Amino acid sequence: MSQESDGRWRLGNAILVLGTSASSQIDLVKLANPILEDLGLKTNETVQLRLRDKNEALCIAKYEPSRDLRVHAVVGRRRPLYAGSSKAIMAYLPEDERESVLPQELKAFTGNTITDRSRLFAELDRIRQTRICISRGEVSDQLVAVSAPVFSADGSVFASINIAAPAFRTDDTDIERFIRLVSEAAGRISEGLGWKGDASLGGRMAL
Repeated sequence: MSQESDGRWRLGNAILVLGTSASSQIDLVKLANPILEDLGLKTNETVQLRLRDKNEALCIAKYEPSRDLRVHAVVGRRRPLYAGSSKAIMAYLPEDERESVLPQELKAFTGNTITDRSRLFAELDRIRQTRICISRGEVSDQLVAVSAPVFSADGSVFASINIAAPAFRTDDTDIERFIRLVSEAAGRISEGLGWKGDASLGGRMAL
């Protein structure tokens, strides 16, 4: 794994195999990197691509802006699926599988982490309806993240893309713009993977 001069990360020659045929073997990071960079330049905030690995979401690519105060992302860092922006992946698991990936006790990272199962499942249903996850201080008190699911050719969700920004400089107008931009970026990656659904992933939300 190596870091590029522009702040992006690559996974070397690692190939992520999607689907069952040889034609569906796609270097996801290579596909996503220019889209992450474009999104990062438009927002001037940190962008991450996360991939589901069992009951966790793994950061496999990122873009960080050059500004001094920014969210620091770490390729290789794992987060539980139930916390923060990773819920954009968990929301698309079958209901029985949602329960199976949850630990017996949900750890609270901050006072905003959802640890009640009923409340969490209601939030996952809302995310699935809107195709947008907004996390306000769920993993870090001072962090706001807006994420959207990435669809594979068969319509399943195995990854998500998110914009992460310091809460103090992120207002509702910014979040509305992030929703539109992250939805477009997730749609571009999904289309690159062969997904034929609606590319305008997320909709407007009441904030």
